Amino acid sequence: MAEALVLVPLAFALLAFFEPSTVWRRRILPFAGAAHLVLTAVALSRPSVEGLDGWLRLDSVGRLVLGFCSVLYFFASLYAPGYLASHPDRPNRVFCACFIAFIGALSLVTEAHHLGLMWVAIESTTLATAPMVNFLRSPRALEATWKYLLIGSVGIALALLGSLFLAYSALYASLQPSLLFDDLVRDGGHLSRPWLRAAFIVLFVGYGTKMGLAPMHTWKPDAYGEAPGMVGTLLAGGLTSCAFLAILRFFRVSSAAGDAPFAENLMLVAGLFSMAVAAAFMARQKDFKRMLAYSSVEHMGILVVGIGIGGAGVFGSLLHMLNNGLTKGVLFLSAANIHRAYQSKSSDEVRGVLRRLPISGALFLAGFFAITGSPPFGPFLSEFTILNAAVSSGRYGVAALFLVLLVIVFIGMGATVMTVVQGKPSERAAATDLRDSLPLVGPSVALIALVLMLGVYVPAPLDHLLRDAAASLGAPP
Repeated sequence: MAEALVLVPLAFALLAFFEPSTVWRRRILPFAGAAHLVLTAVALSRPSVEGLDGWLRLDSVGRLVLGFCSVLYFFASLYAPGYLASHPDRPNRVFCACFIAFIGALSLVTEAHHLGLMWVAIESTTLATAPMVNFLRSPRALEATWKYLLIGSVGIALALLGSLFLAYSALYASLQPSLLFDDLVRDGGHLSRPWLRAAFIVLFVGYGTKMGLAPMHTWKPDAYGEAPGMVGTLLAGGLTSCAFLAILRFFRVSSAAGDAPFAENLMLVAGLFSMAVAAAFMARQKDFKRMLAYSSVEHMGILVVGIGIGGAGVFGSLLHMLNNGLTKGVLFLSAANIHRAYQSKSSDEVRGVLRRLPISGALFLAGFFAITGSPPFGPFLSEFTILNAAVSSGRYGVAALFLVLLVIVFIGMGATVMTVVQGKPSERAAATDLRDSLPLVGPSVALIALVLMLGVYVPAPLDHLLRDAAASLGAPP
């Protein structure tokens, strides 16, 4: 089963690549998404999923991320055929193959329990997404792709260096060298503390680059701004979550070594700084897709702040990972419809979306309220959990700054969103052919329904999975 989660998507990717018909090629995508969702459901129903002599293993945090990524990918795959059909002039052979291979790479990240294998898996996600960012083949898309590759390569190189530091922390302590996470956690108390701290810092910066934490976020505005909507969904929800998972694995090693306070303080400072940078750049942001990129920078900061606070904040952070990813799906898919209808991403030209595309406009507006933590949507519950954990632990300054930054983001983001959805559409926008239809809005409607559900009710199986994952990271049950 562990191998099937990776090999089945790769088989679908090969099928899409060699399929001669462009029509059937794009129709393969939802089938691949459904097949992976079924495999994921089977894997999560089993008490143990392992392979490759322990190199592959689904732990509690991996189960959570795998299930989330599979659900998000499925809805993105439902949207993809309609988007590709609207661009018949663009070859989609490589795009379709990479789109399917991406979920196989994400699955490998969630299962990888070997230091080197996880590094390879995360790098493979970059290689799979780069051609998709450049799908439109415009000069700006090409620039965004190269920036994404170059900055991502720097991050992954730092992650490799940090992995070497972590392995050397065991060798320096005269332990039997091992690159398996279970062995590193078991021997955590004996690892060389200076080398372990150096490893965590470099690994945090490296994989933080893949997450898009400030100041390593500079690839995000360009990549998110130029990538198709369903690719932005996978980047903002899938890739960042898997990079976050990598940081959590190393955090677990630090905790086992008794060095959790050092890692928590580092993440707390980095998270608040990332939120502050996002708030500053979101003010007067006219490009609404770049605005979503800065929103992602903010929410990556929220994730690491929750882990840095500890206690109930860990649970809130894991829940927020789900809420953020699902809400970003709503925003990116509806933003893609708006972009195609108006042929622009600037609020100077995009006005009156609620009149031009009533359903997409309403979804974009609902996504804005959700992502800024407005009740009764899911992000409100997870952000409140993190805020409450900060207050309960006596971190009143952190709680106050966290709340102030959320308010600033709400004001800055709201100015752009309200400009876009209100008013009267231009004559050029009214003349375009795109209209709301089930294939274009159906996935977003399903995603916003999930976000709303998580704001008022967390299903018992998901709650159990969240608590198991939080407990494995040192949070109280």
